[in-house]
Amino acid sequence: MIQFLLNRELRSEQALDPNTTVLQYLREHRGRTGTKEGCASGDCGACTVVVGELDGDKLRYRTLNSCLTFVAALHGKQLISVEDLKQQDQLHSVQQAMVDCHGSQCGFCTPGFVMSLFALQKNAVNEYDPAQTHEALAGNLCRCTGYRPILDAAEQACCGKQPDQFDAHEAETITQLKAIEPRATAELNSGDKRCLSPLTVADLAEIYSANPDARLLAGGTDLALEVTQFHRELPAMIYVGHIAEMKKIEVTANSLEIGAATPLTDCYEALVREYPDFGELLHRFASLQIRNQGTLGGNIGNASPIGDSPPLLIALGAQLVLRKGERSRTLPLQDYFIDYKVTAREQGEFIEKIIVPRARPEQIFRAYKVSKRLDDDISAVCAAFDLRVENGVIADARVAFGGMAAIPKRAAACEAALMDKPFTVETAERACEALANDFTPLSDFRASREYRLLVAQNLLRKCFLEQHAPKAETRVTAYV
Repeated sequence: MIQFLLNRELRSEQALDPNTTVLQYLREHRGRTGTKEGCASGDCGACTVVVGELDGDKLRYRTLNSCLTFVAALHGKQLISVEDLKQQDQLHSVQQAMVDCHGSQCGFCTPGFVMSLFALQKNAVNEYDPAQTHEALAGNLCRCTGYRPILDAAEQACCGKQPDQFDAHEAETITQLKAIEPRATAELNSGDKRCLSPLTVADLAEIYSANPDARLLAGGTDLALEVTQFHRELPAMIYVGHIAEMKKIEVTANSLEIGAATPLTDCYEALVREYPDFGELLHRFASLQIRNQGTLGGNIGNASPIGDSPPLLIALGAQLVLRKGERSRTLPLQDYFIDYKVTAREQGEFIEKIIVPRARPEQIFRAYKVSKRLDDDISAVCAAFDLRVENGVIADARVAFGGMAAIPKRAAACEAALMDKPFTVETAERACEALANDFTPLSDFRASREYRLLVAQNLLRKCFLEQHAPKAETRVTAYV
């Protein structure tokens, strides 16, 4: 059985189909039709809801795409939909701001925008921060109004922030959430389908060994598409989002050890401190809703050739800790990917954590993502360069790309052309020629093979040119 709060109402579910998304649950099981389905793939934000969860003795509010969130993920949390914001006959301040600023026309996307504004208002450090606002709303699309009146509504809502019913009931909500904190493995079982939610790595290892055909569920931003887009049924899932050991980040003298179930939002602060370019890429990884759900382990585990984090992690020399039963092993990430959607992970084995080396003083690390849209889009090419320069000579070079092959991989010929050579643009030109020996990319609807190879070469040139440009010049993230 799972338990969660629907606003302040305690809900207990046991026989619910675990393939049920939060969107379906709200609309079909609870009659809350304010939350809309626009794309069923996490792109449009019309289905945005807010989830409250304990962060120590406080409440933390985050937006999620309800179309990609299975109900099992709500266990021990609070679910807030647009119907909960209005208090008796009075609109919530974020709703009133949308009315005052004419932020809605057809209204289909409006509930999602309202929920993103609600979370923004709750989490705003300052009264109004344009950058924070753009980030909060980047995952919400509107085809009618243009965004200026919606941004005006965000400014009004944040500047005119007043205590609301959620503030008034905060202590009560915290008490309720503490009472339903997960304390043992939970299960949803509809008879023909089941989802288990263990609390420890040891429990996960035991359950997965006994059910090796079960699908591992973390954020679900990729797995849920099998249900919502391809209309498949997932008979057995194991949800790892309640395993505290897999959601923590440990900083040691030499590395960051990131639990595989850590949401990308939580990975940001640790990674941006070491590698600013990694942080920049995470801002463009996807919408805030997706980053609040998606995990670093999931982005690796789905083995997509265009996943954004693997090229960066490969260039940095990251390692995976893999667990099967009582056995653990450590594997360089570059050896994890074998072929398209084929990995070195054994049946019943899972990614426990990712080990990322910490930055070195002499290190030059650059990462670039090229996509059709700046925000919330999939890469056509993703590049990462990790260089060590000593006395003007490249002493070490690790170059990795995504989108150039069936797997994210290093560019061996390019690296060889850089090693022990002067750190000059001329050296970069020779390395660009070598890239043609490393990759024979495919043409698809995102880019042609010729375009991908030229872009990859240009990104290498960009890396070198930025290092040789005057310090006062501003870096511009690559995109098309």
